[in-house]
Amino acid sequence: MQRRDTLGWFRLLDEDLLNAASALLVGEHDFVAFCRRREGATTIRELQRLDWTRFDGALVAHVSADAFCHSMVRSLIGALLAVGEGRQPVEWPASLLRATMRPSTVAVAPPHGLTLLGVDYPPDDELAARAEHTRNVRQSQIDD
Repeated sequence: MQRRDTLGWFRLLDEDLLNAASALLVGEHDFVAFCRRREGATTIRELQRLDWTRFDGALVAHVSADAFCHSMVRSLIGALLAVGEGRQPVEWPASLLRATMRPSTVAVAPPHGLTLLGVDYPPDDELAARAEHTRNVRQSQIDD
């Protein structure tokens, strides 16, 4: 019953192109191009991991961040699939990080291929500092 947790993609995907484009997105950025905007919310996130591997014949995307905004993972995957198919250049998803609003050119991948594996928190002695840093960064965006 993989149809509930696996996205069937019937076009060839180049794993090297997917990983090259994904690497350009890792880091702290404003992901407004990949998020559904919500009043008063920030779209600044630290994407900590985004890479693709093969597992039992399937291509698996591993995505980790300090937080996700609404539709962020599905939009990232949708943009990267366009690169993996060869319809967009490797640099295209990263170029969208300069956007000030969500462009209509970013396709949103279907939700049924996503599986939340866990929620990680920093060690207790680092949690308060991390929360303060995140709040400061995101608050500065809202104030601008």
